[in-house]
Amino acid sequence: MAESYIQELFAERIGGRNYGKSTAIYKFEKIKRAKKAAKSAKPDVELIDMGVGEPDEMAFPEVVRSLQCAAENPANRGYADNGGEAFKRAAAAYMENVCGVSGIDPETEVLHSIGSKAALSLLPACFINPGDVVLMTVPGYPVLGTHAKYYGGEVYNMPLQADNDFLPDLEAIPADVLAKAKMMVLNYPNNPTGASATVAFFTKAVAFAKQHGIIIIQDAAYAALIFEGQPLSILSIPGGKDIAVELHSLSKGFNMTGWRIGFVVGNPLIVKAYGDMKDNSDSGQFLAIQEAGVTALNNPQITAEISAKYSRRMDGLVAALNANGFRASKPRGSFFLYVEAPARAERDGKVTAFENAEAFSQWLITEELISTVPWDDVGNFVRFSVTFAAKGAAAEQAILQEIGQRLSRYRFSFR
Repeated sequence: MAESYIQELFAERIGGRNYGKSTAIYKFEKIKRAKKAAKSAKPDVELIDMGVGEPDEMAFPEVVRSLQCAAENPANRGYADNGGEAFKRAAAAYMENVCGVSGIDPETEVLHSIGSKAALSLLPACFINPGDVVLMTVPGYPVLGTHAKYYGGEVYNMPLQADNDFLPDLEAIPADVLAKAKMMVLNYPNNPTGASATVAFFTKAVAFAKQHGIIIIQDAAYAALIFEGQPLSILSIPGGKDIAVELHSLSKGFNMTGWRIGFVVGNPLIVKAYGDMKDNSDSGQFLAIQEAGVTALNNPQITAEISAKYSRRMDGLVAALNANGFRASKPRGSFFLYVEAPARAERDGKVTAFENAEAFSQWLITEELISTVPWDDVGNFVRFSVTFAAKGAAAEQAILQEIGQRLSRYRFSFR
């Protein structure tokens, strides 16, 4: 059958005339297939999914009730556009009360997003021309870089290495790259490494951005999920608001992943540009969801309770892994534990070697029905998530003990 002429019309940014013809399998699809096959082969063994990157529970009842009430209000039926004044005020208050950033103007320095992913996809349109460079950490969330490339921009990857606490080495960026750079994308607490930024690093990053004439986009989707202290905002750094915006999300910290609500906060000129692009891309998030977001932001103890749960689970997971030869360290925040993948596993004299983290991850699903996400971008690591489904501390402990027991069947060795 002859190809449709439509095949010739696809833009080069998504593959051009070869769009849809690739036989490459995305790693998450490989994981999905491996889980299905493992469950079919061993139906009596419970699959423990440690790869899920979203909360395991619903939004808190008071937030759900707020949505129900707001959805019944006829005043909320129309377009939100870039509005939702109550949400902007709540976001500004949240930045002060939770993140310690005072003086945020809700009229000019805050704007809602339909989730951080949407904001990350829009911001390149504000700044990137062909040949411009975006500085991004790797491993990391690629959305902003993908859209920068759509506009003819380039991405320079800053590797996150254990010996630098999974922070980018700014001095290692070549001068010719910096000459073309417009944006730096940071994400702390970090996905997938779980690493947290420090005041010293953010201070250095702000000074670096000013020196080289670039802006910073700090993706703070996990900012409130910390195990001690106060969330660290780049806007709390002197001069931070001069060159940066921060993207906050209610998805992870308030169990509101599917609600698609967050906010962009910081430099007013960047916020304004984002708003102009947003105005030409969507008609705003449903005002009832924004009102429910106000309820969430006004109740930060919700996040504190969620963080305590993840901290408890993280303690148990670190202990289970380290008891079996892994070298895991509890992060200061997020729900991700990023650990080096073993090179070999031995059981009853049989040795299985792993070429990379993906090979180990696939083996772990197949043999022991424990699902993780591999990252081979900078070294060989796997990401465990403590968002596995469990109701209460006793159920959590049972799952973590089961993980330890399954791993104890092997002797692991590392590179």
